[in-house]
Amino acid sequence: MRILVACETSATVRNAFRAVGHDAWSCDLLPCEGDPTWHIEGGALETAYGQTWDMMIAHPPCTYLCASGLHWNKRRPGRATLTQEALEFAMHLAKAPIPLIALENPIGRLNTAWRKPDQIIQPHDFGEDASKATCLWLKGLEPLKATSYVQPRMVNGRPRWENQTDSGQNRLGPSQNRWKERSKTYQGIANAMAAQWGNL
Repeated sequence: MRILVACETSATVRNAFRAVGHDAWSCDLLPCEGDPTWHIEGGALETAYGQTWDMMIAHPPCTYLCASGLHWNKRRPGRATLTQEALEFAMHLAKAPIPLIALENPIGRLNTAWRKPDQIIQPHDFGEDASKATCLWLKGLEPLKATSYVQPRMVNGRPRWENQTDSGQNRLGPSQNRWKERSKTYQGIANAMAAQWGNL
């Protein structure tokens, strides 16, 4: 299949599909962190609508969409407008003329302004020692099946994975690249997408 992985710079999902024989391409306004050979440095909407694709896995930026940041919309002038623009961008991706689509984002504005996700997955169900609730909105695709569960450590009766502090916060401290590090798809999830959706 010809597959577009929209809004991806890490090439994690793209490379997982290429590893099983698909013509997969990543696309983002930013350059690729890996091999740039199969990366389109440009707009995701122009690429999704302007070329022919069999499948698209889209990761629209979640900075202004995730639930953890929406409380700032009433405190910072202009932020609500940025959330609306991010929502419209995600909706354009979701409506692209592509037969198979998976749109990925954290729990947040898409859940209330659009619809509930078809599935919420966790990396610890796909062989990763991490917790990160991730929503998937699917078109023509089946929900992913878990592949390998990673047991957490228990802290005062609560489960915690490697990417979490004992209090449950993400271990990544503030930095310029924190958003990019947190937005990367875990390899176990990328492998499951390629193995399960790549067989359609």
